[in-house]
Amino acid sequence: MATIYYENDADLSVLKDKKIGIIGYGSQGHAHALNLKDSGANVSVGLYANSPSWAKAEEEGLTVGSVDEVAKDSDIIMMLVPDQIQKQVFDEHIAPYLEPGNTIMFAHGFNIHFSQIDAPEGIDVSMIAPKGPGHLVRRVYAEGKGVPALVAIHQDASESALATALAYGKGIGSTRAGILETTFQEETETDLFGEQTILCGGVTSLVKAAYETLVESGYQAESAYFETLHELKLIVDLMYEGGMEYMRYSVSETAEYGDYTRGPRVVDENVKKEMKKILTEIQNGEFAREWIIENQAGQPKFKALRERNIQHPITNVGKEIRAMMGWLNQK
Repeated sequence: MATIYYENDADLSVLKDKKIGIIGYGSQGHAHALNLKDSGANVSVGLYANSPSWAKAEEEGLTVGSVDEVAKDSDIIMMLVPDQIQKQVFDEHIAPYLEPGNTIMFAHGFNIHFSQIDAPEGIDVSMIAPKGPGHLVRRVYAEGKGVPALVAIHQDASESALATALAYGKGIGSTRAGILETTFQEETETDLFGEQTILCGGVTSLVKAAYETLVESGYQAESAYFETLHELKLIVDLMYEGGMEYMRYSVSETAEYGDYTRGPRVVDENVKKEMKKILTEIQNGEFAREWIIENQAGQPKFKALRERNIQHPITNVGKEIRAMMGWLNQK
């Protein structure tokens, strides 16, 4: 059984005399900083000069400085900049200021697990990874609840790294829901696998293939969009609320029968074999090396793939359909 920590397992007073530096003010950065501030922690935000987030963070009552200034002044540093620039930011702007007794934290284990960042001895290295986007972490906290998170310890120089990490997790509200203990390896490999095979890669590829099948068979693009993309949220929400059994309880018996009999024909043993190959590529570092080299080259393949997918016919149809839905918060 996994170990899960709750409110009574964490002590906010651990952070009482600590200065916390949040590096980055994106989706996760703003949520962590604001939640910690509201929990009474001493928080500052580290940004690059001329960052568009600088004024926003100050308007929201936070102390802002350069990454170097915040790193030099902080006891606990949370890295919340994108994976692909974390190594450079760490090497150039954080490592020079680390002192024994400091803590460096992450919300994803990529750079530690794949040895891109090597923290010096005497430094605690830990992770608090909320299992939800930053806007949800912030909104749920403001409602008096919390988003579950993962906790992992990579380096426990102080022998109190877990207590510090759990206090941080409590500060952002996650102990209200539960913080599950894991490792940097498990978090990194399962996170990448989920993104690639289901949450991002699997779902979008399935949607595009289903959309193309309907349109190529003569059905209206708008009808295809509704059936293959728009209604996906309804099904995912049901599974989110009560698992697959609740989703199947909520749909028609016709849909449920089709689920049981046709679903395994789409996602068959060949798909599972490919998933196992993808997992192996994650475990042996092949994907990490590919992504690191891609970034070192300036992301040519990544940018080409992004543009190709933006040009997919479902994109324009989706914009037209969503424009009809005044209740949507268009992104």
